[in-house]
Amino acid sequence: MIFHINKYYSFYYLISFMAKKGMIEREKKRIRLHNKYALKRSELLKNYQSEENFTIKLELHSKLQKLPRNSAKTRIRNRCWKTGRPRGFFRDFGVSRNVLREMAHQCVVPGITKSSW
Repeated sequence: MIFHINKYYSFYYLISFMAKKGMIEREKKRIRLHNKYALKRSELLKNYQSEENFTIKLELHSKLQKLPRNSAKTRIRNRCWKTGRPRGFFRDFGVSRNVLREMAHQCVVPGITKSSW
């Protein structure tokens, strides 16, 4: 499965004030590497799982290990499109909890209100 750069990742070019530029560039590199090696990685994994011969399995495993670490999908981190913050991320909105709170206060996000009891 190829990881598509969705609407949240396209905003990485606009981030200029919160996250370090190096972190954002590193994340873009991971996305590029994942897209480059996705087909090869999936084929190797499929062959590895279906193979029954142990020696061939070892060869396939060593080929998998030779691929770059950052080409794995699990290395890609969700980041806030506005601040680049990696933690406290809300998938539904593509922003971190801090930005979501401020957007809710400004009534920018439809359907979200500040709760009080």
